[in-house]
Amino acid sequence: MNRNYRRPVQVLVYLFRVVGADREYLLLHRVPKLGAFWQGVSGATEKGESLVQGAAREVLEETGFRPKKLDSIDYSYSYPVQEKWRKWYGPEPTEIVEHVFVAKVEGGEPALSWEHDDWRWCAPDDASHLLKWPDNIEALKRAEGFLSKR
Repeated sequence: MNRNYRRPVQVLVYLFRVVGADREYLLLHRVPKLGAFWQGVSGATEKGESLVQGAAREVLEETGFRPKKLDSIDYSYSYPVQEKWRKWYGPEPTEIVEHVFVAKVEGGEPALSWEHDDWRWCAPDDASHLLKWPDNIEALKRAEGFLSKR
């Protein structure tokens, strides 16, 4: 694979905070030119990065938060590389694998990157209704299950 192409390995991080006895998840809204949808923190890992390192970098880049700990929920899923993305991924990959993490943050307002134009702290049910992609909804459900067992 050409070293200039984006790796077909991504992370999805659901940041959460505890308010009273409840958990709230941070959702970010993509700018219109990137699809105008709600999501958690997501992005590709870079060459030489572990999944955890990539997740920590993406969280910092997209929110400014530095969580003390990122937990893998041992869940991943894949989706096909669309033709419109070939310029970023090259001719070889047929799918992108996304690995899901959770991280507790102490804070309110994120410092958004250029990729997002809005943010919202949401209860799990509200977050599920805002998310566009079924895989993101399932990942949030599994994140909530993972955290409920701790």
